[in-house]
Amino acid sequence: MVIAAMLLLLEKMLNLFDFVAQEGGPVSVVWQMLANLIPEYLSLGIPIGLMLGILLAFRRLAVSSELDVMLAVGMSYRRLLRVPYFYAILFALINLAIVGFVEPYSRYAYEGLRFELRTGALGASIKVGEFTKLGKDMTLRVERSQSGGRDLTGIFVMAKGDDGKRLAVTAERGRFLATDDPDTIILRLRHGTLVHDAAGFASPRVLSFESHDLPIDLPRKEAFRQRGGRNAELTMPELVRFGRSPDNDGKESAQKRAEFHFRAVQVATMLLLPLLAVSLAVPPKRSSSALGVFLSIVIIVTDYKLDEYLEALAGRGHIDPLIALWGPFLLFASFIWWMYRTLAVVPGGQPIGALERQAAKLGKLVRGWMTRRQREVEA
Repeated sequence: MVIAAMLLLLEKMLNLFDFVAQEGGPVSVVWQMLANLIPEYLSLGIPIGLMLGILLAFRRLAVSSELDVMLAVGMSYRRLLRVPYFYAILFALINLAIVGFVEPYSRYAYEGLRFELRTGALGASIKVGEFTKLGKDMTLRVERSQSGGRDLTGIFVMAKGDDGKRLAVTAERGRFLATDDPDTIILRLRHGTLVHDAAGFASPRVLSFESHDLPIDLPRKEAFRQRGGRNAELTMPELVRFGRSPDNDGKESAQKRAEFHFRAVQVATMLLLPLLAVSLAVPPKRSSSALGVFLSIVIIVTDYKLDEYLEALAGRGHIDPLIALWGPFLLFASFIWWMYRTLAVVPGGQPIGALERQAAKLGKLVRGWMTRRQREVEA
């Protein structure tokens, strides 16, 4: 589960680094945003981890012929699946807690961090050697930055007032200082030159200074919206309550119902995974192919993405959410039951035997083609 969650987070981490860098926010906020995304990715990582855990355990027994011994002494597949189903029920309850209650709050916290980055509430990072905008009327460039950005060296500041006045300042050193006003900070400059220009001046005024305080207005912090602005931020009981509210129009009610059934299907699908894992774990006799491992991941991810698409389709009101999400679930459950029954009941039954044979033929063709290419290159 940890491996699956970390793999899912890797791509998102790169996107978050780009987003935070473009917004000029501190790097530490990336880890906060990733922490708030962990519940969302665990909702997919837990089924993948459960599936692979059961599948690899049964595959090891099957490849080493221990499974045949267990079946020969009277231990049926139903008996062997008791412990896997214990884990499946346990992790289904954990996943229910995540998608039903934890993920909505973490998603809201994630959106709050994105909002604060866009509005500048987290503060802008000062990039050494680059021009940094402080508000809409001030630009700052520094050669060196120390003490977490508080002590600056080699400073250039260009500011423009509402009355058309322009101010250009260069200084050897500077330091940010707090004031009594939470919306304003002071940039105290040392040993520099100030150029003041305005429309009424015949020529710009130039002066040298030992110390000069330059006030900087911080971006105004806007209040973030209340939780529930998006359906993903509502817990499952809240989805039921708001979905039945007479104040909602038909489309909004359909969206909340679709979101509720999507989460319920996610949890219910986990109860099918032990049957699917066993069906894909046992290869044909005299075969050690890992095709079932590959298919298991493809099936889970495809089913998850299909449910996401059907949830969006039902949310637009094109089809009833109950039919859109539970209909494919019943078809998926019937397919898994057929695979399991073929393996456990039908004598010599092998649900993925045909796929194994086709994969073996394809492998021979690829190896033959690669061998011919290598011989042509050597010739």
